[in-house]
Amino acid sequence: MNILVINCGSSSLKYQLLDMNNEGVLAKGICERIGIDGRLVHERPEGKYEANPPMPDHAAAMAVLIDALLDANHGVIKSKDEIHAIGHRVVHGGETFTQSILIDEKVESAVEATSDLAPLHNPPNLTGIRACRQHMPTVPQVGVFDTAFHQTMPPKAYLYALDYDMYDKHKIRRYGFHGTSHKYVSQQAATLLNRPLKELKLVTCHLGNGASVCAIKGGESVDTSMGLTPLEGLAMGTRSGDIDPAIITFIMEKEGLTAQQVIDALNKKSGMLGLSGVGSDFRDLAAAANDGNTKAVDALDVFAYRVAGYVGRYAACMNGLDAVNFTAGIGENDSYNRAKVCEYLNWFGASINPEENKKRGQALDISNPDAKVRVLVIPTNEELMIARDTKKILEGK
Repeated sequence: MNILVINCGSSSLKYQLLDMNNEGVLAKGICERIGIDGRLVHERPEGKYEANPPMPDHAAAMAVLIDALLDANHGVIKSKDEIHAIGHRVVHGGETFTQSILIDEKVESAVEATSDLAPLHNPPNLTGIRACRQHMPTVPQVGVFDTAFHQTMPPKAYLYALDYDMYDKHKIRRYGFHGTSHKYVSQQAATLLNRPLKELKLVTCHLGNGASVCAIKGGESVDTSMGLTPLEGLAMGTRSGDIDPAIITFIMEKEGLTAQQVIDALNKKSGMLGLSGVGSDFRDLAAAANDGNTKAVDALDVFAYRVAGYVGRYAACMNGLDAVNFTAGIGENDSYNRAKVCEYLNWFGASINPEENKKRGQALDISNPDAKVRVLVIPTNEELMIARDTKKILEGK
């Protein structure tokens, strides 16, 4: 079974075509600058192909993608009939979707109805679904939701201490994100530890430009750092993370800004970028810190401190911890940040081997042999998780 995985943004369309007989990637790439001019980067094991075909909309980008997969020189299939299913990343499923689901008109309407909770993400996700239907109307499509994994959180974790009417009327609550990644990494952790997932208490740290931490007990999410939106939680590349809510009105009054302008600043001009003045890329921050830039040093310290704080909080909430898992761009590749976070975790028995911590690109236990809490580095693979869920839905498992 070949499954095409689609991750559709407002001006981009990322894709992977996987052969689920061996879970191998046949091809992957991105259509970007959609609605502007158009750019395709298409990769397969034999090499990379780049082009600049016009992409006035996502339907056109989908046509470009299909042509690339079918092309005599750099394609990997001979007919669209070799695409047996399509799995879509959908960011927000609200409380409606607790698991992945076959997409029909009813599901599509429910995703659209949830768009007010994710106005930057769900509309493009829907656009991708409709573009696929236009070009491959008979191919089954499955929605895999970032929020679904976190629907196992208990009320004590997802409720905000607001007037309960705010939840009843508007569904204001913690939803959490990066669920597909947290789910995948927790499963891989159980394999690496050679223990049943049902017996484990894990904290997974998905650390990229967007970052979140998740408490996973017995294979289920019981708490997570992102909230109603991805703005809550850790200090991130450009997002502020947790702040005093009164700061918003304070800045509005002091700077003469609207509420939306402040929210935009908290999403796009804060976090590591705002604290350092250098940028949101942790490689640039590390270089600046090495050159003596004290703001960059402070920014990196804030990041590690916040991550460690959430790990400690979730260890307490689960009344124990078996392993901490680092994943995503920073979590997988930044040994400095892993070491900084783990400095705070020695008190409950987590300690890392400096030489093991330098390794990258593979699933590793970087702990010292006598560590009571293991520290793991596990490359995430959200596309594979989406493809696996899609296959299960189609096979009725």
